[in-house]
Amino acid sequence: MANKSKPRPRQLSVYLYIPNIIGYIRILLNCYAFAQCFSSKRLFAVLYFLSFVCDALDGWCARKFNQASTFGAVLDMVTDRISTACLLVILSQVYRPSLVFLSLLALDIASHWLQMYSTFLKGKASHKDVKDSSSWLFKLYYGNRMFMCYCCVACEVLYIALFLIARSHTENLMDVMMATLKQGSPLSFLVALSLFGCSIKQVINIIQMKTAADACVLYDTEKKQKP
Repeated sequence: MANKSKPRPRQLSVYLYIPNIIGYIRILLNCYAFAQCFSSKRLFAVLYFLSFVCDALDGWCARKFNQASTFGAVLDMVTDRISTACLLVILSQVYRPSLVFLSLLALDIASHWLQMYSTFLKGKASHKDVKDSSSWLFKLYYGNRMFMCYCCVACEVLYIALFLIARSHTENLMDVMMATLKQGSPLSFLVALSLFGCSIKQVINIIQMKTAADACVLYDTEKKQKP
């Protein structure tokens, strides 16, 4: 008797998970936001930040409706990285020295790509599993949702604020930052708070990149030692 073939799982159902649909909406919001960034800065800021808020919403929906998926995790990270990368590229065209924002872009992509790759090498289910790390700050970031939220929000708010503050395409970054911080206004407080959180996030990115690189090197070393 011929063996009955197992029915193929329905791929469409994963594509239509609620958190993944929210991910598609985020992509559309970002596309329209960047299309309007120079013609309407405020509209861009609202749409971009709304997309960022949806990032937290899709995670909540994934847990609430038990719809966590590998595709959803990849979609979420790719959307995050591309949207932040696009904003940093725009800021590099507005402020001088532009190398500041291009360096932040390179660090963001490199650290997250290495972290994801090292996660697969270790056979972990999530790139947020860093319990074996020796860095307390790294473990705090991925272990405390509120702390992670603060750092991520601080980065995005700082980038959006810098874009809204810029008056021309040849602004000096340090001059604008110092002038804003000296105002003593609510905007100054917001920029200072965001700058602090963003600085912590960059330190964590460096730790993440070094930790992930070490994991890749350890994998190579152990592989060569095997008979």
